[in-house]
Amino acid sequence: MTTTTTPPGSSRDASAAPPPARRSAGALLLRSVRSNMRQYGMLIALAFIVVLFQIWTDGTLLLPNNVSNLIQQNGYILILAIGMMIVIIAGHIDLSVGSLVAFVGAVSAVMMVKHDMPWVLALVLSLLIGAAAGAWQGFFIAYVGIPSFIVTLAGMLLFRGLTQIVLEGQSLAPFPEGFQNIAKGFIPEMGPYTQYHNPTLVLGLLAVAFLLLRERRDRKRQLAYELDVLPTGLWAAKCVAMTAAVVAFTLTLASFHGVPVVMLIMCGLLIALGYVMRNAVIGRHVYALGGNKAAAKLSGVKDKRVTFLVFVNMGVLAALAGCVYAARLNAGTPQAGLNFELEAIAASFIGGASMSGGVGTVMGAVIGGLVLGVLNNGMSLVGIGTDYQQVIKGLVLLAAVGFDVWNKRKAGR
Repeated sequence: MTTTTTPPGSSRDASAAPPPARRSAGALLLRSVRSNMRQYGMLIALAFIVVLFQIWTDGTLLLPNNVSNLIQQNGYILILAIGMMIVIIAGHIDLSVGSLVAFVGAVSAVMMVKHDMPWVLALVLSLLIGAAAGAWQGFFIAYVGIPSFIVTLAGMLLFRGLTQIVLEGQSLAPFPEGFQNIAKGFIPEMGPYTQYHNPTLVLGLLAVAFLLLRERRDRKRQLAYELDVLPTGLWAAKCVAMTAAVVAFTLTLASFHGVPVVMLIMCGLLIALGYVMRNAVIGRHVYALGGNKAAAKLSGVKDKRVTFLVFVNMGVLAALAGCVYAARLNAGTPQAGLNFELEAIAASFIGGASMSGGVGTVMGAVIGGLVLGVLNNGMSLVGIGTDYQQVIKGLVLLAAVGFDVWNKRKAGR
């Protein structure tokens, strides 16, 4: 029996799939886009919305004062969205965060206004109260086995009622200036006089260096494992685009009062929790539980402890958001936090979360929150009524979830 070999230059050899190292730049770019479709899609949508309203408002949207106002207006929602994204990744939901925001704001108001407590101590105690509330709900969800929907629905009613009791139906104000600066303050100016805010320029340079070093590290790691990477030219173009975006944003903030304090808080959360979800063991366990709880338990994941910690984290972030919101209003009010849970859930799903759990990123939650924030701000600037704003935001949420379902069906095929 003879064996027929095909010479290297034949048509059969030409039809064989090229090795990964020889794939064309276009194929690699297309594959990268497909594997990050939700995140890239939302970034493109955010850019489109920004450009649309920048033109529609005759350049008002991206004025330095409006950009700073946009960050401060949506800071508490972005903080909630980060925590909600982690909860959804774990396969749960939290309907109580809006009421917990109101309750923590009420308690902090009582401590500072009625009892003259130093604002730093009041802030620390408020975060501990949030952690205790999250632990209380996490215990019933993780160890008793009651579904998170029911537990947090009960928490929503409970904390809203406690808010009314603590405040006795009235608002409490004012707060110390230091506490107000959490939401309305900016980092102080330092150094010689220039046309820009010097500390903001330094932070912008550090952000550029951090992003470029992370991109270089990730590329080296992919090459070490012989994974597909973008060609050098495309990778360099990506780095240049990222640098240009950060520099433009930095100069915009530096031409006004600089970086808002609440933005520093959000960036700290984004870096810390983003690292935990990407690199820490507990972050991988959260993804595993949301993706397939049964398989995760068989693999040794302590599902009850992980679920408990996820809700403790959500409680702390809700308390932080409550302090930020109260500081922005300069008052503790019984009506605080209304529908905040819906805004946080919407931001998470727009940012790439999946109803089935196990999918999403902390950065995606921030992108989703910014999409909603720019929509709110832009529609207000052009004079669209709140009724139509609700309709448009609902359609955006429906489109985002529909896009996720379409992606899953396409991947299944």
